[in-house]
Amino acid sequence: MEAAPIARDDITGLVLAGGLGRRMGGADKGLLDWQGRPLAAHALARLAPQVGTLALSANRNSEAYAAFGVPVLADLLPGALGPLAGLLAGLRHARTRWLAVVPCDAPRFPVDLVARLAAGRAGAAVVYARAARTHPVFCLVDTTLAATLEQALARGERRVEGWLRAQGGIAVDFDDETAFANFNTPESLHDD
Repeated sequence: MEAAPIARDDITGLVLAGGLGRRMGGADKGLLDWQGRPLAAHALARLAPQVGTLALSANRNSEAYAAFGVPVLADLLPGALGPLAGLLAGLRHARTRWLAVVPCDAPRFPVDLVARLAAGRAGAAVVYARAARTHPVFCLVDTTLAATLEQALARGERRVEGWLRAQGGIAVDFDDETAFANFNTPESLHDD
């Protein structure tokens, strides 16, 4: 089935920066410096030309994140429920039909990520990236799925890919696995 094109202005971009940073020694990954700027700033700058509006999901250091000039969204549910909780906050916040999501710790994602996800959705309400493996936190989600996600979280769902697949989500192929590489240790920030 041919999917109708999605206008850039009908997509809100969300950078996920709400994690606990366990593998980073508890550091707030989005605020860690890489190439002279915080990781979240890199992600926002790369996502901005791909979407109509931006927001950032963060559960601590909200004043520091507010300095980036976009709405800062805290999880709506208590308990550090992971990326799905950040996704839910983005779905509830968005005033557009679509939400494009990227993590703050992978600032080299494709500059055409959102357009390619939108073009490859084939009518699906959820699409996500796949290169050598799947990358479910790089996704495009129909905002009408907010209630469905809230119910899944209430049932104990925590796996992003599990929820995306339960919604009939499909993977869109990308050639370059390195574009989705993320920073998970302090050492990895200095490898580039």
